[in-house]
Amino acid sequence: MEQEIRPPHVALIVGVTGMAGLSLAEALKKPTALGGPWKVFGTARRPKPSWFPSSIVDGYISFDAINSDDTKDKLSPISSEVTHIFWVAIQVRESEEANVSINEIMLANVLNVLKSAPSSPLSHITLQTGTQHYMGPVHDQVLSGQLVPHDPPFREELPRLPYPNFYYALEDLIASYSPSLTYSIHRASIIIGASSRSVYNALLTLAAYATICRSEGTPFRYPGTRYTWEHFCDMSDARVLAEQHIWAAVSSKAKNQAFNCTSGDVFTWKSLWKVLCEIFDVEFVPFDETEKFDFWGDDEGQGKSLG
Repeated sequence: MEQEIRPPHVALIVGVTGMAGLSLAEALKKPTALGGPWKVFGTARRPKPSWFPSSIVDGYISFDAINSDDTKDKLSPISSEVTHIFWVAIQVRESEEANVSINEIMLANVLNVLKSAPSSPLSHITLQTGTQHYMGPVHDQVLSGQLVPHDPPFREELPRLPYPNFYYALEDLIASYSPSLTYSIHRASIIIGASSRSVYNALLTLAAYATICRSEGTPFRYPGTRYTWEHFCDMSDARVLAEQHIWAAVSSKAKNQAFNCTSGDVFTWKSLWKVLCEIFDVEFVPFDETEKFDFWGDDEGQGKSLG
């Protein structure tokens, strides 16, 4: 029997140096990757860092997605090749309204270049978001104090909340390209994975925090809330998340749908804090909500917290 001949799959990972992006590149280049073999382009704002393994991408592109001219200049040469976008990029500003604007501009600039190419082969985009979709803009300094809590489980079909949310804006943007472009939404929890510089690498941050506390002889105190200290939480392994992205990118049953993606295990920060104390040889200090301290160094000294 003659083997079916299909065009090669060519991936563009936007945000390849982060935890999710790095895991995606590694997964796509595996011989067993669904839809493979893949040609993989990885992009980031900064030049390729020295630690980045060149073997997991076929090309590394540095450009500023906020700048439409730079985006066009850097992506036009590959616009006739890219069949799939894996969007794992994010920029965070001082308010959710600003987050909506900056992230929407980035995605729009990339899509404009790739979809405007003559006979563009781009067929699918996977968009990574998160559980803020269900909780509202928890990092907005003003709106975070006005949010109405929603108890889990979070189900993909839950209605949107009446707050600005850049995840909603990005979903609407990619849906506007239908039917010429299909999409999938991937809502992760706290992501854990390998990355030497990711701002959102929670475990690396906690490891550094514990190490400093041990060196300085200061208490290793939990920088969260009573609710998150006592209630169940979950995480998303970057490797599992990558596999879900790839499956959705090539599976007809996953088109134009949203998926939660967690590793399946639940924990409390109270129990995890004890484990961290043992690993880093620091004294376990029970959570005390009456104590305030400046964990992140914000201007008002109130600190931003886990959860």
